[in-house]
Amino acid sequence: MMNARTLRHRLLAAALLAALVNFAPVRAHAASKEIIALQTQVQQLLDMVQRLQSTMDTRFGVLSNLSQQTADNANKMQAAVESLQQKFAAQNEAISGKVDSASGQVQSVSDSIEELKSRLDKLQTSVQAMQNQLQNMQAPPQQAQPATGPGGTPGPNGPPPGPAANAAPPLQDTFQAGLRDFNGARYAVAQGEFQDVIQYYPKDDLAGQAQFYLGEIAYRQQDFANAVKAYNSVLESYPDSSKAAAAQLHKGYALLDSGKRASGIQELRSLIQHHPQSPESQQARHKLDGMGVRISPR
Repeated sequence: MMNARTLRHRLLAAALLAALVNFAPVRAHAASKEIIALQTQVQQLLDMVQRLQSTMDTRFGVLSNLSQQTADNANKMQAAVESLQQKFAAQNEAISGKVDSASGQVQSVSDSIEELKSRLDKLQTSVQAMQNQLQNMQAPPQQAQPATGPGGTPGPNGPPPGPAANAAPPLQDTFQAGLRDFNGARYAVAQGEFQDVIQYYPKDDLAGQAQFYLGEIAYRQQDFANAVKAYNSVLESYPDSSKAAAAQLHKGYALLDSGKRASGIQELRSLIQHHPQSPESQQARHKLDGMGVRISPR
């Protein structure tokens, strides 16, 4: 661009010089062929300058048009990027909801598997008991005289007048009834059935699961304080329960929902540390990522 301006200035100076020469008083012999040739060259130079100016104007116009197109494309690109960001944010929210829904479904399947395992264990125990009874029936019976008191009535060491009644409800039936009522949102009935499981079978693994579902009932009713207490009972009284990881995950959720952000984050981090390969750990990571929180504290 600077070279074009310099050439233009030089050509204008030459044209000016030629004009001065043309109009200056000269002798008669000055109108020679050399002067005419010089004037012709000057005119050619002026024509070249005009053509160069026209070319430069055209190129500047093209560059200006390209610059405008580039700016328009940049604006369109920015708008497209913002639209993609909004779509990604909406997709992340939708995926988060689907993950929470899938978590409930996975827990239901896990409960069914645990229940099936428990039934198999009970069935094996029943089969063993039946085998023992068959062996006892095959053995020769022993004659025993019952202790009697005066008048032939049973003495103090004799059999009781009637069979002792077992007040404990059946474990499997009670737990299954609790699950059905829980899934049907009949929480008051389900709560009583789960409490019966814990009361009459406190050492059974189903008791730990029943305690977990008591926390779930409180959580669904937004009673986050009692939900945390129920989950703590699972972690403290049934640390080896199949629901221990889920109890810690949902305890973290309950703490977050009740406004205790720091405690909720700490609980989720603890879950990831102690159960790194569990599905609940992956859910905790997803939750922290969605909150913009680091998995490990600084």
